[in-house]
Amino acid sequence: MAQPNRQRTVAAFNPEEASKVHELLAIRVAHMMGRKMEEGDWAEVYCRSKGIPLRTWSNLDIDVMHGSLGVEHKMVRYRSSGDIAEACGTSIMHPSATRSIRVPATSTPADKAMRDVLGQYADLIKTRTAKVKAQSGSDTEPDMRTGWLLWQDSLRQFLYFEEHMSIPEMDSLEAKWFTRVGKGGSRKASTNLWVFDRATGSKKYSITTEAGAKIQPYFSVPPMTDPNLYIFTVIGEVLDSGLVRVWLSEATARELARLAGPLDTENLSRVVIDTASKVHELGLLEEAKREAGRSFLITKEAYSVLEETFVGVSDEHRFQLLTEQLRNEQS
Repeated sequence: MAQPNRQRTVAAFNPEEASKVHELLAIRVAHMMGRKMEEGDWAEVYCRSKGIPLRTWSNLDIDVMHGSLGVEHKMVRYRSSGDIAEACGTSIMHPSATRSIRVPATSTPADKAMRDVLGQYADLIKTRTAKVKAQSGSDTEPDMRTGWLLWQDSLRQFLYFEEHMSIPEMDSLEAKWFTRVGKGGSRKASTNLWVFDRATGSKKYSITTEAGAKIQPYFSVPPMTDPNLYIFTVIGEVLDSGLVRVWLSEATARELARLAGPLDTENLSRVVIDTASKVHELGLLEEAKREAGRSFLITKEAYSVLEETFVGVSDEHRFQLLTEQLRNEQS
């Protein structure tokens, strides 16, 4: 089992895999048309980038079991209109580590209740570790990890890192019961068990006692300097060259090329700016059905015009609207 308590990040991808994640994630977002990010979206991107067979999802197993590798994915919507890197160095609560727990009565001393609940959590980790080892067919100790994915509402950026999965070090933790009083008499008071790091006083877990009791862990997002931190920008990605990379579905790119000609940077940027000047009222297009796509480069000027004129949920959507305008002009 990996080092308890003091977790360290580990490399999730090699450079080729990270590049593949970027591509697959960008194409997936192009087809999502602004809908909510789901666990299955990330699972498919992750497994395809690493050449791992995609397993049927089950809440009884961790998300990835391949050879001696076991990864539990935890996703959090990060509400930010700026850069997702703002999350670096902060502590964030995940809605649930597990719901497979029993919580003692609130009359139980807090530290005793903590040891009971976190003991159940430790047993769950041990069980899952044993399952990964058994299915690997190897005597090698499994490489058990937790992967944390932050995603923006806009789907513009994603942040991901992995750390060793660890059993809570009970002696380094302390707990207290916290009662939240309902407002205005319409909501009942609720009592949760809060668990803190003794040395730093930072909150590590919030354990709910209501129906559907669950452990809600707090995790620390690594600093930008951490080599095992990955940030993927998939909408309006400004490159070092000053150009902007946009990802389009194969269907949209094909129709755009038919209507506008070559999709090189100069011509595509010109088409965006020229078409935007003629726009009056646009309709919406249906989401492309085939999940394949490519990236293209346009100038910053063209991208700014694209954002202002063709208001959509993603670059794919904006170019669908632009394509519809071109189609209307040529009909």
